[in-house]
Amino acid sequence: MKEKKFSKVLIANRGEIAVRVIRACHDMGLQTVAVYSKADAEAMHVYHADEAICIGEAPSAKSYLKIPHIIAACEITGADAIHPGYGFLSENANFASICESCGLNFIGPSSKAIALLGDKAAAKATAKKVKCPVIPGSDGIVRDVEEGLKEARKFGFPIFIKAVAGGGGKGIRIAYNEEDFVAKFMAARTEAEVSFHNPDVYLEKMIVNPRHIEMQVVGDKQGNYLYLGERDCTIQRRRQKLIEEAPSPMLDDASRKKIGESAVAIVKEAGYHSVGTVEFLLDEQGNYYFMEVNTRIQVEHTVTEELTGIDLVKLQIAVAQGEKLPYKQKEIELRGHVFEFRINAEDPSNNFAPSPGLLEHYVSPGGPHVRVDSACYEGYRIPPNYDSMIAKLIVKGKDRTEAIAHAKRALREFHIRGVHSTIPFHLAMLHDTSFLTHNYTINTIDQRLSEGALFTPPSILVPLQNDLSKPI
Repeated sequence: MKEKKFSKVLIANRGEIAVRVIRACHDMGLQTVAVYSKADAEAMHVYHADEAICIGEAPSAKSYLKIPHIIAACEITGADAIHPGYGFLSENANFASICESCGLNFIGPSSKAIALLGDKAAAKATAKKVKCPVIPGSDGIVRDVEEGLKEARKFGFPIFIKAVAGGGGKGIRIAYNEEDFVAKFMAARTEAEVSFHNPDVYLEKMIVNPRHIEMQVVGDKQGNYLYLGERDCTIQRRRQKLIEEAPSPMLDDASRKKIGESAVAIVKEAGYHSVGTVEFLLDEQGNYYFMEVNTRIQVEHTVTEELTGIDLVKLQIAVAQGEKLPYKQKEIELRGHVFEFRINAEDPSNNFAPSPGLLEHYVSPGGPHVRVDSACYEGYRIPPNYDSMIAKLIVKGKDRTEAIAHAKRALREFHIRGVHSTIPFHLAMLHDTSFLTHNYTINTIDQRLSEGALFTPPSILVPLQNDLSKPI
């Protein structure tokens, strides 16, 4: 049956990803509808869309997570497709199912695929089925402490206790011994129930000093699949990514091919059609282990776009329209080296405390090899209700060294006043020996913070840190 084309896309999101999707839609000749909360009445995505409709109060539970309001907005505006962006309802199988039942095109995978891969235990079973290496752990859900201890003794401590429905770093506890296990097990179940309304947990062996590697994949409705290279997302704080790069300094062509083929095998087994990301941990010996699948566009999709020259959002929309992938695997080329720096409204000198408020001064960088994705502008007030992202700074070079040089220049040109930002942190990292020699793990930043480390740029760059107490 020929796939029905759609013409008007409602973006069920906000911020830079909403702006990004609107731009892709306009490039493709599609009309757009922005939805917004009362706190976002003057947000950039509202200005850029062809139509905009308010869907509720500032709290996301009363607006961006309110499914009936979003469906009603489609009915009012005549939108025949929904793009969920990332976060909010993007990986909600129930939302995708409601869209399907209402005759709306959900720009993403099927509700069935989201449900399968969103269940961590089921996703792990899928990976094992296609013979992808998985982290040693329990065979599915662990019902009680006694069963958990029995399983833990099989593969040894330390152990992750993870919520089946977890995500974003939530619903995870680490047990370092049997005595520790009991309290952590109960705490993980309690947090999972509160956060995800599902108390089920499973166990995984903790890989010591790992790197976080994710593989970009895409599949169409005709059963064709591609992997588009990896992203190294190891620089994290509390399991939240801060810097991403590609290609990973830790992979060669052979290991990249092996991980890419494993990623494709997993999503193919799940009947997945859309863009998506398969996440892995890489241990100190170079062994890789399946971690999870993100069934949506990623924040850091920009890294892969700059590396491959492929517009992932437009490709995602085309696949949802029923179009066949326009590339073969052998045609995918990775050119140069790319970094993404998340510029958040946070204070690195105060344990990354949130810093919402008025952007009194905002000048983004430019020039060769620099891209900025943002929904902010001078005079915009960053609300305290949502994530703290100001912008994503993406830079490219012919190799890692040149990309770092471009990043230093771009960060020096990025001027923000009125709120604190993570720019000083990023400048500090670009002068950090461990970062420059890619000698770090996903625990490095948290370990340094626990030791009282301050991430400050070299003294020569201090005047460029946009100190809130001084005029620019």
